Amino acid sequence: MLDLAKRGAEHRYQELRAEIKSLVKMFPHLRSRSGGTLSAPVETVKRAFRRRRRRKMTAAAKKAISDRMKKLWAARRKAK
Repeated sequence: MLDLAKRGAEHRYQELRAEIKSLVKMFPHLRSRSGGTLSAPVETVKRAFRRRRRRKMTAAAKKAISDRMKKLWAARRKAK
């Protein structure tokens, strides 16, 4: 199954590279200054797929959220 996924991803990657080449032909100003094709947009895509790091929540922050939620739910129960 993983092998099929890799093959599919590789095929899609090749399709995207072909699309980039055709876009560069239509819009030559998109070519990077060094002469490579679309270095800035490729980096933008890479940056978008990087893993995001979550901030660790302190115990005090967790308690504050817990207290707020308890207060909220108590108010909703009381309103019924």
